[in-house]
Amino acid sequence: MTEPRYDVIAIGNAVVDVIASCEDELIDELDLNRGGMTLIDEARAKELYDAMPPAREVSGGSAANTLAGLSTLGLQCAFIGQVADDQLGEVFRHDMRATGIDFDTPAREGEPATGRVMIFVTPDGERTMNTFLGAGQFLPAEALDEELIASGGILYLEGYLWDPEEPRKAMRRAIEVARSAGRKIAFTASESFVIDRHGDDFRAMIDDGVIDILFVNEHELATLTGEEDFDKGVAMVAPKVPVLVATRSERGAIAVANGTRAEVAAEPIDKVVDTTGAGDQFAAGFLSGHARGEDLQACLKRGAIAAAEVISHYGPRPEVDMKALMAQKLS
Repeated sequence: MTEPRYDVIAIGNAVVDVIASCEDELIDELDLNRGGMTLIDEARAKELYDAMPPAREVSGGSAANTLAGLSTLGLQCAFIGQVADDQLGEVFRHDMRATGIDFDTPAREGEPATGRVMIFVTPDGERTMNTFLGAGQFLPAEALDEELIASGGILYLEGYLWDPEEPRKAMRRAIEVARSAGRKIAFTASESFVIDRHGDDFRAMIDDGVIDILFVNEHELATLTGEEDFDKGVAMVAPKVPVLVATRSERGAIAVANGTRAEVAAEPIDKVVDTTGAGDQFAAGFLSGHARGEDLQACLKRGAIAAAEVISHYGPRPEVDMKALMAQKLS
């Protein structure tokens, strides 16, 4: 097996995050799913945009956010995702490349537009996300660069993108290519509603040994297993995947690999400003250690540090020198 050119290659939604602070009353007024992620159409996206207070617009998407974190930590990354041939598509492409991530998937002509996520952040830092996938849900298998996929040490897949049919087929093909090349498959479940819709697929992949590293939060784990007790849920899944990582918000996270379990507490911060991207950056921190061969405890610590940094400010991507922060916190 040849040495990988990239540490991590990710396939995910190519979207622009529109983030605004709001009061709790607006969540109720707009009938939003507080603290969750809801798929919306373009008309609803316009309605919510018009109702938002002043907002920031930054390139986002779960897997893309994780790559941004990995890139700032010094890993070589590439992204596969679909944007439209429009202004937001160019913004997304520029932001990815400016972060040091290779992104060469051709833009899609015509409608729909590049995807966007309307994120409402309440005073407690909780984020309520409303996602218009746009062009991202039309990523075809033909758009995959199979040589690129085979050149990545880890193929990281975003559960959100499993929902639309076309990119789901593309991701299945990418898994075949990566496994044929002897690469690892990392999968993030993304959200409980995705598991509600595609849990049979995910459970089959777990049972068949397709997934090497599985990222879930405690709610997703409960949805996946049907078991509300966290430790019982872990016990059901951990024997079936080489590495299971389960996050628990302020209660930290655990990881299990080949029967060995490690735990980490959440990193203390002065104030939770915005939880957008917390899981994405936890995955970035964890994978930055895993790709370097570090033990479970060290990988979890890296994840906790990265998650704490991102929830201390608005936006889903790091805003400090993450290499320096890791060196300080891990010394």
